[in-house]
Amino acid sequence: MDDLERRIAIARGDAPADIVLRGGQVLDLITGTMMPGDVAVAGDRIAGIGRYDGARVIDAAGLTLVPGFIDTHLHVESSLITPHEFDRCVTPRGVTTAICDPHEIANVVGLEGIRWFQAASECLLMDLRVQLSSCVPSTGMETAGARIEAADLARVMGHPSAIGLAEFMNYPGVIHRDPAVMAKLRLFQGGHIDGHCPQLTGRDLNAYIAAGIRTEHEATTAAEALEKLRKGMRVLIREGSVSKDLDALAPILTETTSPYLCLCTDDRNPLDIAEDGHLDHMIRRLIALGTSPLAAYRAASLSAAEAFGLKDRGLIAPGLRADIVALDDLTTCRARLVLAGGRVVDDAAFAARPALAPMARASVRAPRLTPQDFRATGNRVQTPVIGIIEGKIITEHLTIDIPPEDGDKRPDPVRDLCRIAVIERHGRNGNIATGFVRGFGLKRGAIASTVCHDHHNIAVVGADYADMALAANRLTQIEGGFVVAQGGLILAELPLPVAGLMSLDPFETVHRNLIALRAAARSLGTPLQEPFLQLAFLALPVIPALKITDRGMVDVNRFEIIAP
Repeated sequence: MDDLERRIAIARGDAPADIVLRGGQVLDLITGTMMPGDVAVAGDRIAGIGRYDGARVIDAAGLTLVPGFIDTHLHVESSLITPHEFDRCVTPRGVTTAICDPHEIANVVGLEGIRWFQAASECLLMDLRVQLSSCVPSTGMETAGARIEAADLARVMGHPSAIGLAEFMNYPGVIHRDPAVMAKLRLFQGGHIDGHCPQLTGRDLNAYIAAGIRTEHEATTAAEALEKLRKGMRVLIREGSVSKDLDALAPILTETTSPYLCLCTDDRNPLDIAEDGHLDHMIRRLIALGTSPLAAYRAASLSAAEAFGLKDRGLIAPGLRADIVALDDLTTCRARLVLAGGRVVDDAAFAARPALAPMARASVRAPRLTPQDFRATGNRVQTPVIGIIEGKIITEHLTIDIPPEDGDKRPDPVRDLCRIAVIERHGRNGNIATGFVRGFGLKRGAIASTVCHDHHNIAVVGADYADMALAANRLTQIEGGFVVAQGGLILAELPLPVAGLMSLDPFETVHRNLIALRAAARSLGTPLQEPFLQLAFLALPVIPALKITDRGMVDVNRFEIIAP
């Protein structure tokens, strides 16, 4: 028998299943009821629910079986680990499908980064879906390592991992009909196009949606999410390491709205995954806030599958992918057993995966920096200052009086005014731009990173120019990553040699290094929970209100660089 005939035979009980999960109960996400019975698996598919025998019988007595979780929008690079390690990190927590946008690595090495992720998708236990990056770079106000146009995207279309076009961050380009933007939208017309339009409303939002964009993960308030829902968008509730929108959006997730709401992490690192969890953490938190288990689990799987056209998953039902999570309790959402495409997720399964060689080594080619490079020579007292909002990637556009002294506007720890700088590191032009940020709380030292969305130049924030130069220069030596410096010494570091974004170490090692980095950053005085990722988003000029790139301070609402 071929696979189809065999699956039908197993479903009917005419042949033994490959795997039988015996004695549990299945959560039906259509009716919200529990169905007792065995679950029979044939290859990578579910054959049926009922009474079955199989070659391998797994005792699921006392467990509740739910469909595998689907993260509807993330950047694997932001986990700071390779796709193989990301698989090993989150699949045991029940994440059996992840829809990623590899635009972080694409901003460093272009199409080769997308192709590397496509190759990785063929090696993993989870089903890694690789969207094609729409905005490389995100705007024309930064220097990236590569540029991807519509003709380039056409060269990487058609891979089995593809769904469509990844988040379209250049929302002004959409609503004002930029020709290059239009070419990309036309290339994917009729297919799936992911959205990204923070705080867009009214007719501008209408125009953005009219372009065929159907999903959106940037809503940070219930009112913003409801307008997008009412206009036909599927809203992805996000809870990352910096962008924490779940609490604000939880009230709109009900059994009525849950078919149109999904869950995503966007950017979540091993520190938070190890200490709190991934989508499992979101489900626990939602239920603790009063969301019904049916709505939470529906948003985590069935609604996500429907939103992205993945008709072969999202339920435990005959003929669908055998993506199954066995839980002790719906409220605690602790995975006791996970099947991903019919394979039991365990150490043996991870060890059997094909390997994938790393790429994009030695990608940090920044100029050698001196303390003098961080001086701010403007002579106007009124100064634009980025205001951090902890737990958000949106920022405030502050204006603060900073009088020049001896031709320089100096950092002022007493007023929580740190110097921030972005240094072009792709070897294109050596740009260095400086500005001010409030909210880091640094009393001394400096923090530097090559995780700097989305261009991934060097971002450094500090209270001391010499420490800023030391930290930034160290990043070239270690091929990128995170560095904390103080008093002429490196206090802690995490090398990220794959494109300056990902470690080659196991996620457990990365977790330990992040703990040391967090402690080192706090020793400088910062109160921020996630100072490194908070820093990374201060350079993303598609998120309101004030940001900085290697070309200068950016007024995102006006979509222009502020004159120095």
